[in-house]
Amino acid sequence: MAIFLGFSINQFGNNRLPLFGNWATESRLVAPPDTQFGISLAEAKKLFLKQAAVFIDARPDNDYEKGHIKGARSLPWHDVDQKFTEVTKDLSPNIPIITYCDGETCCLSHDLTMFLLDMGFINVRVLINGWTLWQKAGLPVELGNSTASQG
Repeated sequence: MAIFLGFSINQFGNNRLPLFGNWATESRLVAPPDTQFGISLAEAKKLFLKQAAVFIDARPDNDYEKGHIKGARSLPWHDVDQKFTEVTKDLSPNIPIITYCDGETCCLSHDLTMFLLDMGFINVRVLINGWTLWQKAGLPVELGNSTASQG
């Protein structure tokens, strides 16, 4: 009875809550006016192979050292205030940047993307679940500072 009453109040109330929606991680990566920040693995791979984008790993340093996308820069979200200038000093504001972390619910790369946009970079995208997707696709990775190319 309580569930029926709750649905009824929601259905006819002024501040109605949607019962169905797009709760996918990609759909949360928007900013007005409906700008999408997510990038597909295929598009990220294409930019990587053309060397047309800078990849930035938002994970903590110890995760980066265990393995990262080949050539990616480490800018851990939790250390962004201390490391931002050093990591980005040679980047122009319009260079394509792809941020990533690990896990579909990881928001470090999203937070880093918003920060980079606030700092004046204009072409920043997020590869959702980037580290896992990259590895599963057998794309080039590095461990620490040595190359461990897989693809």
